[in-house]
Amino acid sequence: MDSNTADVIVIGSGPGGEGAAMQLAKSGKRVKLIERFEQVGGGCTHWGTIPSKTLRFSIYQLTEVLSLPLMRACGVSVNFSMADLKSRTESIVHQQESLRRGFFDRNQVEVIHGEASFVDEHTLAIDGDRRLQADFIVLATGSRPYRPEHIDFSHSRIFDSDSILSLDFMPRSMTIYGAGVIGCEYASMLRHLNIKINLINSRHRLLDFLDDEISDALSYNMRENGIVIRHNEQYASVQAGDDHVELKLESGKQIRSDVFLWAAGRTGNSDRLNLERVGMTADSRGYLKVNEFYQTDVPHIYAVGDLVGFPSLASAAYTQGRVAANHCLGDADENKCLGEVPSGIYTSPEISSIGKTERELTAACVPYEVGVAQFRHLARAQILGRQVGMLKILFHRETLEILGIHCFGCNAAEIIHIGQAVMDREVGNTLKYFMRTTFNYPTMAEAYRVAALNGFNRVKC
Repeated sequence: MDSNTADVIVIGSGPGGEGAAMQLAKSGKRVKLIERFEQVGGGCTHWGTIPSKTLRFSIYQLTEVLSLPLMRACGVSVNFSMADLKSRTESIVHQQESLRRGFFDRNQVEVIHGEASFVDEHTLAIDGDRRLQADFIVLATGSRPYRPEHIDFSHSRIFDSDSILSLDFMPRSMTIYGAGVIGCEYASMLRHLNIKINLINSRHRLLDFLDDEISDALSYNMRENGIVIRHNEQYASVQAGDDHVELKLESGKQIRSDVFLWAAGRTGNSDRLNLERVGMTADSRGYLKVNEFYQTDVPHIYAVGDLVGFPSLASAAYTQGRVAANHCLGDADENKCLGEVPSGIYTSPEISSIGKTERELTAACVPYEVGVAQFRHLARAQILGRQVGMLKILFHRETLEILGIHCFGCNAAEIIHIGQAVMDREVGNTLKYFMRTTFNYPTMAEAYRVAALNGFNRVKC
């Protein structure tokens, strides 16, 4: 096999591409990975999940320490800049990038830096020049923020969800248009810096895919922390001056702030692939249609991660890459993801859920009951000073089967995996598992036992 051929070519080195490349390489396939940027890791590592969550931790860590009664009693105060808060981000990104590159090197995945596009169904051009051929191709090119043409994103006070991490000064106020996951996360995070936040939502409630009670809890908590939320609004124009940005809404409202963040939607990175040469077409937002094995309309070409749209999670992308790789390998036993994919939303507090919501169960006429553990009743939450939140278990009234788990509060994105593991059990996936299991005390995980007993008592009363 010459240097321009491979068993599989993977385009994109983010979680989806890495998941596919590692699975294929460990199975003895010759894999070439194409990455258009100088460093591997994709948007997840360089301008998405890793840097934003590192910044979030830095903000929470600093503001939490400064809010301690002892610090206030001693008169401790600290002046810090946005650069100070972001100083740790570069270190973490560098560590992650080095780790990812080490994976590829150790598993003999050849990384080629350049822009890939189709020549035919088995051939790719790299930067319009070099030709590579493979039996299978996995597309993991990710997505980017959707940018309306008439908003000037080159202005120093207008940002999208990727460029916001380049903010180099501390604004007094910010308007965020788009109250999806990214918008809500940044609103929560930046409000901790005492930045006045206007959160503009085009829908009637926040994150309407969540269980209604969790969505309501998020909205209440945000407002309690001083975030102004405006629902059912559509933007008309965005105009920037030397020291401000003004958002005009179709309702006639005008909102002026120091900076503006556009967080309304993303677009799949499919426009430079020359898909027409292989008879493929993306939808209006650049996403590709795939089947349960992540095959596109061309059976030997797969697409994973943000390129296929929902759920657009790094965790899901990695698993999707492995599913696609296993299908290439003909491994029928490893073709599908195990169970449902949990959501993890890093607002303040965190949100995580898996399974059905009350709205879905009601619409399906499923006889369900609810078990709730309020975090303010947990010793661990009291010790941590993190008493805002709840764990909610939805279960079948008659069989006690777990139907959905929803968590709002400290460490929600970690806690959810206990429930996920139980829901994926072929046997014993009922409320009684939590009632009969001994949890360490005091822990946040103890909320499962409290919620299970709460729900069981509702059924037996």
